[in-house]
Amino acid sequence: MARFELKLPKMGESVAEATITNWLKEVGDAIEADEAVLEIATDKVDSEVPSEVSGVLVEKLFGKDDLVQVGQTIAIIETEGSVSSTSVVSEAVAPEVIAEVAKTVDTAKESVAVPADFSNSDKFFSPLVKNIAKEEGVSVEELELISGTGKDGRVTKSDILEYVKNNGNQSAGTSVKAVESPTANQDLAPVVQKAASVSLSGGDEIVEMDRMRKLIAGYMVASVQTSAHVQSFIEVDVTNIVKWREKNKVAFEKREGEKLTYTPIFMEAVAKAIKDYPGMNISVDGDFIIKKKNINLGMAASLPNGNLIVPVIKNADQLNLVGMAKAVNDLGGRAKAGKLKPDDTQGGTYTVTNVGTFGSVFGTPILNQPQVGILALGAIRKVPAVIETPEGDFIGIRQKMFLSHSYDHRVVDGALGGSFVKRVAEYLEAFDVNRDL
Repeated sequence: MARFELKLPKMGESVAEATITNWLKEVGDAIEADEAVLEIATDKVDSEVPSEVSGVLVEKLFGKDDLVQVGQTIAIIETEGSVSSTSVVSEAVAPEVIAEVAKTVDTAKESVAVPADFSNSDKFFSPLVKNIAKEEGVSVEELELISGTGKDGRVTKSDILEYVKNNGNQSAGTSVKAVESPTANQDLAPVVQKAASVSLSGGDEIVEMDRMRKLIAGYMVASVQTSAHVQSFIEVDVTNIVKWREKNKVAFEKREGEKLTYTPIFMEAVAKAIKDYPGMNISVDGDFIIKKKNINLGMAASLPNGNLIVPVIKNADQLNLVGMAKAVNDLGGRAKAGKLKPDDTQGGTYTVTNVGTFGSVFGTPILNQPQVGILALGAIRKVPAVIETPEGDFIGIRQKMFLSHSYDHRVVDGALGGSFVKRVAEYLEAFDVNRDL
């Protein structure tokens, strides 16, 4: 017999930790190699952790909702035969020694004060920030009221230290919003308002948000608080694109084994426009502008449960239309099936969302921080339009849609924001109806 350490695997360059959302196996259960043992969640994606070996689960080192670092051992699986020595826990230790160690650990646990419970918080806090908060006596309620300066509004080490330095009072470096009180002498400490209870007498139903919806809500509020959102709209004639797709979609599917949708055509135009206007391919970090080298297009995708996720097409400007179609279909399919990897949602530099899928003519999307632009694609509609010809103007039926461009007015002015979406429209209207696949 050997004991195998199941560790939290590396899930992408920018993913350092994950939260355990559900154990699929219990102690004593048999496990096959490559069988999922537990479900985890990063700040973007839910996924499963499979076992590398066959055996029996003998110990779970973390519970549901615990935060685990990449590389940490999360479970022990007892196997028959030998496995890699780097993943085996030696069984040479005498049982009485193990019992003594366990007793010591239990005694130590009893002597340690119970730390603040962060499990009920909807906001993400790094282990370092949590430790500082515990050591400095900062409550969970206080921590939730600190507006972080990190990515997606996260509270950083500097934020929590600045808060402690100023005794929890509002300062220039840390924005803590205190709830106003009608009394003359207000307490400077933040006041936490409890959610009002909802009466069920009229048939109302209380449903708690799932984890992803809580994250989305947090991101959206943080984005609006961070950026000055403005929008530019433009109407586009996509008649040639509609004709070309209708003419080629069957042959494309037979040849490539892929559906040919409008999305890769639009994404191709956006990638071209970003190359023309690299000022849209930036992010903001405090008082600094970061110019992105790669063009990585986020593609907002709706999930079966109604939530939204944004997988990323890396180096989109380097793909031809066939490659773009394959990337769009792959990411979209895996998003709906819940098979995205954490790295699939990382590194986006600009986002496109197709609100026309749901019949919307146009929309005003919220920025996907720290990006400075997002483009909404409206529904394609047949409309009467004035057509100019050398012989004069006449009315004809055309396929048209609206492009809605939201951008961060802190760093993108109307000239750049408007010129960019106009360039996307120009590429779409110039689409060659005789283009080869």
